[in-house]
Amino acid sequence: MTPLDDPALVRVLAADGTLAPTPAAERYLPLIDALTDAELETFYRDMVSIRAFDVQATNLQRQGQLALWPPSFGQEAAQVGSARAARAQDHIFPSYREHVVTRIRGVDPLDIIRLMRGLTHGGWDPTDPKNGNTHIYTLVLGAQTLHAAGFGMGLVFDGKCGTGDPERDEAVIVYYGDGASSQGDVHEAMVFAASFQTPQVFFLQNNQWAISVPVATQSRSPLYKRGEGYGIPSLQVDGNDVLASYAVSKVALDEARAGGGPRAIEAMTYRMGAHTTSDDPTKYRTSDEEKAWARRDPIARMRTYLEGRGASQQFFDDADAEGAALAHDVRVRTNELGAIPRSHMFDSVYSEAHALIQEEQRWLDDYEASMEGGAQ
Repeated sequence: MTPLDDPALVRVLAADGTLAPTPAAERYLPLIDALTDAELETFYRDMVSIRAFDVQATNLQRQGQLALWPPSFGQEAAQVGSARAARAQDHIFPSYREHVVTRIRGVDPLDIIRLMRGLTHGGWDPTDPKNGNTHIYTLVLGAQTLHAAGFGMGLVFDGKCGTGDPERDEAVIVYYGDGASSQGDVHEAMVFAASFQTPQVFFLQNNQWAISVPVATQSRSPLYKRGEGYGIPSLQVDGNDVLASYAVSKVALDEARAGGGPRAIEAMTYRMGAHTTSDDPTKYRTSDEEKAWARRDPIARMRTYLEGRGASQQFFDDADAEGAALAHDVRVRTNELGAIPRSHMFDSVYSEAHALIQEEQRWLDDYEASMEGGAQ
């Protein structure tokens, strides 16, 4: 059985872009039927733009402008669908690959660049309203699931969910990968979420590889069943189908927000690129596997669907142009960033002035001055 053969899988669009819902998708079709052409086209533009940005960021890293880059190439549909399903008052806890999720919520993509360039420890201010309740990237695998569970517990204690007012009730969605799903933090988070019935959605992007370890080595059963073990209603969705991703995420968030407790979603997708730019996937996976998943490309699938609905060539050209403009803007602004002052490494080590830190800073200043003097 392949990763996409589970009879419980929710899928709306077949790999060729035709409407072919699985039996598990039937309950979600009214939500999809309610989507307007404008909303469907937004999904497509989101995916095209972030892929252009992702390719540009990868190039910037290769050219020495970034220390590291974690590509999201191939995972666009899982992220766009789930992010578009969230309400403005919901809270987002990303891992470190959710580039389009953060952009949809209002985060400037350059803030991700700044983080990966080493100019900041956080990237953006999650309390700034313009960032749409988006918490910062977490590079410690699985830790963000605990952050989300704790935040969800706070929502329960503060009476901010389950009041019956969908315009005010809040929910949490946390993103993590198949490799992180084996971390103890994730399981502890599920224990607390289930115990306190947090308004939380665990959104697992199963991209088939935990760096070089395949999912088959990590788990002998589908990963969504782990959530069921904690009493959390869980399901599996075709993560390369943006419509299915949107529908299951909307229902899960609505149920959590209304006081139904946590939900878990396993989005079956594929990391087409490297784990990060320090990784070489040719060392551990085959070109046949990559080609098989390329035939399920989320953008090509959605394009075919939109063409069948009558979308014009002008629309697709405009979407491509929008993506190219985003990529160009990011390149220009990245090249303008420069470096951070050397003194920053001594800032905020302690809350108050510390003699040892001051001594170390003086030593480094004197050392650099001596080097400059020698060069003269």
